[in-house]
Amino acid sequence: MKPARSLQNVSFLVAAGLFAGAPLPAPAQGWKPERPVELIVGCAPGCGPDNMARLMQRVFQVNRYFDQPMTIQNRAGGGGAVARTYLNQFEGNGHYLYTGDRGMLAAHAMGRGGVQYSEITPVAILFGEYIGLGVKADSPIKSGRDLIERLKKDPAAHTFGLPAGGVGSTNHQGVAGALKSAGIDVRKTRNVTFNSGALAITAMLGGHVDVVPGSMGLWVSHQQSGAVRVIAVSSAERLPGFFSDIPTWREQGANSVVFNWRAMFGPKGMAPAQVAYWENILQRFLDTPEWKAELVTRSAVPKFMGSAPMKKHMEQEYPEVKALLVELELAKK
Repeated sequence: MKPARSLQNVSFLVAAGLFAGAPLPAPAQGWKPERPVELIVGCAPGCGPDNMARLMQRVFQVNRYFDQPMTIQNRAGGGGAVARTYLNQFEGNGHYLYTGDRGMLAAHAMGRGGVQYSEITPVAILFGEYIGLGVKADSPIKSGRDLIERLKKDPAAHTFGLPAGGVGSTNHQGVAGALKSAGIDVRKTRNVTFNSGALAITAMLGGHVDVVPGSMGLWVSHQQSGAVRVIAVSSAERLPGFFSDIPTWREQGANSVVFNWRAMFGPKGMAPAQVAYWENILQRFLDTPEWKAELVTRSAVPKFMGSAPMKKHMEQEYPEVKALLVELELAKK
């Protein structure tokens, strides 16, 4: 299987700084939060976006970025559809933000209902992560290559626990693309969807599913405790630092690279002054020691992209995401 062009060239994009975006405007005058801010998360507490949101909440409030409090609203369901529907009830209101990711492009490509990425306001891409595939420490599955060989004999031999978004999501693409490239019929694999990556991992540790694909940041504490083994990562090359021993899919005979950007959105109709305010606040947050340490822990790519270039990037990436899903037979041409 030939991966979509953008997925093949993630390393080039990062190296070239194409996620950096245009210079930000000066801090917006005339608008600032006048009442509590809600940060909406489309998955259950403990998921990757929830962990990021709670760190953001702490940094904002400890450092008094603005005078109003910030609360976290977990609106799990429908791969983020429930959260986006809730967000868009507040048209033009800068007091509501939503943590989204590349999976929104996949949802649109597969024709899933609800509010689409084009119907809300892009504020900023914050960073990106690769997808790791984990199993229990005592699992008989020894490696990504071993999993491929097992599924060649029987595609339903092992059950996958999929985080929020389910089949077709970026997490699912992180393993399905590899399996497809190795000649496995991904339509015959067994999948169970959970409201967060944390819940999927809990189910795996309890013996209810066998394998979980999830953002690398989710695996840190479990890998440190020895409860799991991460057997493959969706990057083009091995990651530095904590996960440097994890082989890529390409090293294990599967030609697949999947990169997931994480971003902030607002409801439709946000004013330019509101968008500019949050662009600057978010860029300040990304420069804090707390967030820089978190990026190292996650083995994430620390790149920022403001609202206008983010919108253009999504429009350019969408047909490539759709092409991958068509190849996986999860979307129609």
